[in-house]
Amino acid sequence: MNSSSRDGIRFLSKLTFRRIWNALKIIVGFYYSKIIQKPVMMGLPMSISFEPTTSCNLRCPECPSGLRSFTRPIGMLKEQLFKQTIDELASTLLYLIFYFQGEPYLHPQFLELVSYAVKKGIYTATSTNAHYLTDEQAKKTVESGLDRLIISIDGTTQETYQQYRVGGNLEKVIEGTKNVIKWKKTLNSSTPHVIFQFLVVKPNQHQIDEVKELAKQLGVDEVGLKTAQIYDYENGSELIPTLEKYARYQQQADGSYRIKNKLVNHCWKMWHSCVITWDGLVVPCCFDKDAEFRLGNLKEQTFTKLWNGEKYRSFRQTLIHSRQEIEMCKNCTEGTQVWQ
Repeated sequence: MNSSSRDGIRFLSKLTFRRIWNALKIIVGFYYSKIIQKPVMMGLPMSISFEPTTSCNLRCPECPSGLRSFTRPIGMLKEQLFKQTIDELASTLLYLIFYFQGEPYLHPQFLELVSYAVKKGIYTATSTNAHYLTDEQAKKTVESGLDRLIISIDGTTQETYQQYRVGGNLEKVIEGTKNVIKWKKTLNSSTPHVIFQFLVVKPNQHQIDEVKELAKQLGVDEVGLKTAQIYDYENGSELIPTLEKYARYQQQADGSYRIKNKLVNHCWKMWHSCVITWDGLVVPCCFDKDAEFRLGNLKEQTFTKLWNGEKYRSFRQTLIHSRQEIEMCKNCTEGTQVWQ
């Protein structure tokens, strides 16, 4: 059995009757909402993203954390806030992503938080730039029970890698990857499922085959090729790849660019998932990087009340009737990620 199959089976093993029933209610509510053109919520989210921190060691050009362009404060997720939310949602929550903005491994208790969720039977994943995967941290990562580890590696040479991962060191990424894979073997562990995530941009598009070969050499389980979100894409960008398959944007006759996706008046994410910032703000999705659309605060109310509250209902109603009114949705390309 290959690693992807084992990962799939491990994910399915997290299913319980309550989680399946909750998922069915969400699906029914979503499609019923589309039919009657009014938001109907019948369950709790199947998936959430929890932000460990907004701090980051790199300065990537299309990342608010890297650019230090946030209006919201930089900080670390409090253990109590995390645990009380997980305790409330554990029976229905299937998938937990420890990532939004920032570098998760900068949080001093990050792997303790992972272990807490793992003990609740939740499938756990994180995304990292891998600069802090020392031998000790790699061992703790494997021991934590983390199910999926996504490592950002946007180049196979330092020259190419640093064009997007500004301030990054490719050797550290490779060393950190080796450390995790070594400890998986030493501890005879099938987790975490290690993925090389390759953000395809013009400077690195020629290295797609090379990153696949590098992953094979290191023993990485999977390579994910991801399209890049560009904020000011209308007039083009040096980051937009010329390989159309991996570009979210298409050049028009007048030289300007437009997003490929057709904007439709619904969004599955608003029914099955959400994002929670390090300080307890609940926002619709990962496109709201500066937490502009704040649907509630977990320091002030329970998640269940917030999820079914007036702010969320109103936001879902806007999506159903006129998604074009929501600025962040205009650059949304849900479903364009290419996995190979």
